[in-house]
Amino acid sequence: MEINIDQTHWYDRIWAALIFFTRLPFWRLHQPPKECYSTVVEHWPLVGWLTGGMMAAVLWFGSMVMPWTVTVCVAIVARLLLTGALHEDGLADFFDGFGGGGSDRQRILDIMKDSHIGTYGVLGLGLYMLLLFCCLSALTPWMAALAVFAADPYAKMVTSQLIIMMPYARREEEAKAKVVYRKITALRGVSLAFQGLLPLALFIWLTGASWETLVFIPALTMYALYLLIWRKLHGYTGDCCGAVCLLVELTFYLTLVAVWSVQ
Repeated sequence: MEINIDQTHWYDRIWAALIFFTRLPFWRLHQPPKECYSTVVEHWPLVGWLTGGMMAAVLWFGSMVMPWTVTVCVAIVARLLLTGALHEDGLADFFDGFGGGGSDRQRILDIMKDSHIGTYGVLGLGLYMLLLFCCLSALTPWMAALAVFAADPYAKMVTSQLIIMMPYARREEEAKAKVVYRKITALRGVSLAFQGLLPLALFIWLTGASWETLVFIPALTMYALYLLIWRKLHGYTGDCCGAVCLLVELTFYLTLVAVWSVQ
């Protein structure tokens, strides 16, 4: 029997997001109704508190017992294990689809749905990982830990706007994850903003960083990617969301390193 999503409990929706976006065995403790999985993006930044917080903890405490570059590698691997490389898989598919699909909408969608990785995906994922490693290595352990805890939820909050700005690009039955996210209302948008901006506000308060650049430039990256996705697909996919999230987060680190270097 199908359940009206509005009849489900708020904690079921959060639980569904934790199950969907991580590989921790939350499903062993509780199984939310399947309808809750259409709301997971509404709690995506909240999951970022967990994934970003875990990575921040590895950066901070790992730096006390290991060389800094080794600590950064371990922190990146830890998040990959925690998330099952869900967004990295989307990033690789995004580069393959948009790199090899030309202007053919259906071909781009078919390439992104293919489980094999191509040249564009390998190069794109490799360059992303290299830039991520270099950015975090350029920061102090304290700054890197705070930055990760702020950037992870913020990138997820910004990326969730794709679902507001355009429709899903495939038919529901063609979705790779078998989930199509429901539309985000104004009230849900306020909740997303709170989840994504609170860690960022903490970061700015503790570091005194310039909030204008850290807020504006990653958001500009999201908008540029939105224009590309809209022009090519006239809609989003799960791979697009994962790719945009990682690229927005990377832009946050690149901006922070640039500002940090000139101070």
